[in-house]
Amino acid sequence: MTAVERPVASPCVSICALDDDDRCTGCQRTVDEITRWSRMDNAERRVVLGLCHERAVAGGLVFRVPGKTGG
Repeated sequence: MTAVERPVASPCVSICALDDDDRCTGCQRTVDEITRWSRMDNAERRVVLGLCHERAVAGGLVFRVPGKTGG
């Protein structure tokens, strides 16, 4: 029997407001990514999560401490 992969969870944090670039200030997804999320497969969702993280880092929303590792 083959195990079924669970869907990758939405990054929504219930802070839903769009910035000037039409990006959600809470989860960092674009309007297109938000509207397509339910139709994305897990691989595409993981790509979007990576983009969200990159956007959060670039926007100063995620801080990295030198010498520390981890998520």
